[in-house]
Amino acid sequence: MNTQQVADRLVELCRIGENMQAINELYANNVVSKEMPGVPNSVISGKDAVTKKSEDWYASVEEFHGGEISDPIVAEDHFSCKMKMDCTFKGQGRMQIEELAVYQVNNGKITEEQFFYTMPA
Repeated sequence: MNTQQVADRLVELCRIGENMQAINELYANNVVSKEMPGVPNSVISGKDAVTKKSEDWYASVEEFHGGEISDPIVAEDHFSCKMKMDCTFKGQGRMQIEELAVYQVNNGKITEEQFFYTMPA
């Protein structure tokens, strides 16, 4: 798959709630995932670690009220999407999250993801 095809497939899977399938199908085994500085484990490597991070995030959600993901914007081997989520987190209450996700694709697989968002005060 080229970058546009990977981007379109990621968006397609995320829009139907199949985020874990997206990781399984589209991520390289040596993928690097970057969160904002100051977040625990802000940089992790490997598909297994990214899968665990996602599983832990979903386990922290008490209720998912809704979300959306924009169409991807592609430039050569990178693409980005705007993501919005409305969630109630266990012990933390309800939050509306908006972030920009940037992905790098090599050989038909996502090799890096980085998320940009405002940290809660």
